Amino acid sequence: MYQIVAGIDASEDRAAAAADAITDLPLADDSTRVTLLHAFDDGEEGSVEDVPSVRRARDALAEADLEVTCAGATGDPADAIMERADEVDADMIVVAGRKRTPAGKVLFGSVTQSVILGTDRPVFVCSAGEVL
Repeated sequence: MYQIVAGIDASEDRAAAAADAITDLPLADDSTRVTLLHAFDDGEEGSVEDVPSVRRARDALAEADLEVTCAGATGDPADAIMERADEVDADMIVVAGRKRTPAGKVLFGSVTQSVILGTDRPVFVCSAGEVL
């Protein structure tokens, strides 16, 4: 079984980009499992299934006949993505990065950068094309 963990934030465009990137991979559909992980802000409550971006990615992947599970976490998104990847022994991590200006990177940091630098697993970075 080929296991992918995809970090999904609140952006439906980035969720769609991640789902598209995964479905474009040369994978054997019947032996691939995708875990969509959404990290809630501290104090934020709700079901991961209620997050529109997660639903959008889930529906796109399910339509492509991939096995999909959804998971929620709290705290730092990069840490949550890497921890889930370790838990399921993921073969790949997928994140949809934001295009940020250099000043934006300094001020806000980067989940994508933290994941790339913090894991030994392959990381596939895709983009929805927005600049923040």
